[in-house]
Amino acid sequence: MTKEEYLNNPCAASSLPFWKTEQVLIPVNILVIRDDEFDKDECIGIDVSYFKLINNLEQVPSPALDESFILADAGLDEFKEHIADCYRDEGIIANDLERYLGHDVFDEDLWIAVRDKETGRIVASGIAEIDTRIGEGVLEWIQVSADCRRKGLGRFVVSELLRRLSSKASFVTVSGQLNSTNQPMKLYLTCGFTNPVIWHVVTR
Repeated sequence: MTKEEYLNNPCAASSLPFWKTEQVLIPVNILVIRDDEFDKDECIGIDVSYFKLINNLEQVPSPALDESFILADAGLDEFKEHIADCYRDEGIIANDLERYLGHDVFDEDLWIAVRDKETGRIVASGIAEIDTRIGEGVLEWIQVSADCRRKGLGRFVVSELLRRLSSKASFVTVSGQLNSTNQPMKLYLTCGFTNPVIWHVVTR
């Protein structure tokens, strides 16, 4: 895939950000198929659906944080622990976060954490990337602790990352599991993301 093909329609061109399309080798037992080309009778296997959205940064939502919380610095180990805690039911392990630091798309300004003022613990965090070659920002990890959801923290993290990316990127993409119980696509749509494209990842 060329850069021009991807930029013409980032959501429909690939289920992955552009930089990952160049580096990620999809295993032979996995099919990745866009919804309009998907035939469930021909694609036998375990089918998990994902969405991909785009935000053209024309109207960036203003970050708003409840006074009980504060935007604060956090170390790599704290990011690991928070991500692992938020996704433990899905079996996601964040032990390989170190590799993010070596990516060309790494930007330390795009790693953010929210702490509870009273306890000091991280209750929300987010990691984004910036591919300066094509101006693509990517929301990679967005998570809120289970006991702190429905308090606007997810919207704050997304909005703050979009605000930071607005001076670095031409557009931002994000993807996630379509049928997740936390309904992440609904959050992103409220933050100005559009053009949902569904992708099927079928493991044979």
